[in-house]
Amino acid sequence: MKKFVPFSWYEFFQYHIGYIGVKNLKKVNVENAIGMVLGHDLTKIVPGEFKGAAFKKGHIISKEDVNVLKDMGKYNINVFELSEDMIHEDEAAIRIAKAAAGTDIYLEGPSEGKINLKAETRGILKVNLDILSAINDIDMIMFATLHNNTVVEKGQTVAGTRIIPLVTEKSIIEEVERICENLGKALQVLEIKTMKIGVVVAGSEVFEGRIKDKFGPVLKKKISGYGSKFIGLKYAPDNKEKIEEAIASFIDRGAEVILTAGGMSVDADDVTPNAIESVSNKVITYGSPVLPGAMFMLAYKDNIAILGIPACGMYFKTTVLDLVLPRILANEILTKRDIKSLAHGGLCLGCEVCRYPVCPFGR
Repeated sequence: MKKFVPFSWYEFFQYHIGYIGVKNLKKVNVENAIGMVLGHDLTKIVPGEFKGAAFKKGHIISKEDVNVLKDMGKYNINVFELSEDMIHEDEAAIRIAKAAAGTDIYLEGPSEGKINLKAETRGILKVNLDILSAINDIDMIMFATLHNNTVVEKGQTVAGTRIIPLVTEKSIIEEVERICENLGKALQVLEIKTMKIGVVVAGSEVFEGRIKDKFGPVLKKKISGYGSKFIGLKYAPDNKEKIEEAIASFIDRGAEVILTAGGMSVDADDVTPNAIESVSNKVITYGSPVLPGAMFMLAYKDNIAILGIPACGMYFKTTVLDLVLPRILANEILTKRDIKSLAHGGLCLGCEVCRYPVCPFGR
């Protein structure tokens, strides 16, 4: 594939304004300019009301524009006429975005050559970093996204793309399309599902009523915040068999996720990890490279996720649970590698005012 490499600032300037690969800038009657590319901004002045660009450089003249231009006194304009092997920035952006966008993403624009990619639903943004890098390796193309695994809201902008010059070679855009056809989509949104979630709070001091439970209300609120269904709260003493029974009772009731809190440390009385392991088919991890959340545990009973939440989940607004639970609710089956990858960005700064997810945590 032929790539553009500027040899001088003058040559780069020529390319950027659209001189390379197109016919010379020429004067055309507005009636004959339909479908052509405007060569420079056209200013509109309404005394006392408005002064600015009514049409910007790069605008493709449409039939509807003709009378507007005449009202501005523009009966002749300077245009570029694209050659067959060139493509305008608007069409280029649309083709790049369509090639790269996966499920639950829609396009907005183009506006001034840029396309925004937006989430069709609340979910987890999944970015294929290798494909994203391959697209940006192509000269004169930019494609920017939010961080991988970001929780995004319906209608939120998750990415933006454009070409750098006004026009470029069609072969460059075709290369993007080949990459996405061969390797897959650059990004998609996985919808956060409504799931049935049960909560088990372990600890003899809570079970016996010696202290008030503070864990249950926190987890119930978090479940509600993700739009899932809280199906109940059970208390269990620091007894492996009793904790197993509580977890099993939620499995029997059709729970899709079980949050188990309390008893997650290495103290002699803390047997919750043993109970989770006994009930599960597969333990993904006991321990995570995240602070707060080092004593976190994740296991599965078939497709039912069982999470062991350390004491930090009671006191801190944002913990490892906030990095993991949304992905589970999006039907991701997490692996040990997924948990290990949380190390990069896994340190919460404990800001006085928590602004998560607009912060470095989990990024």
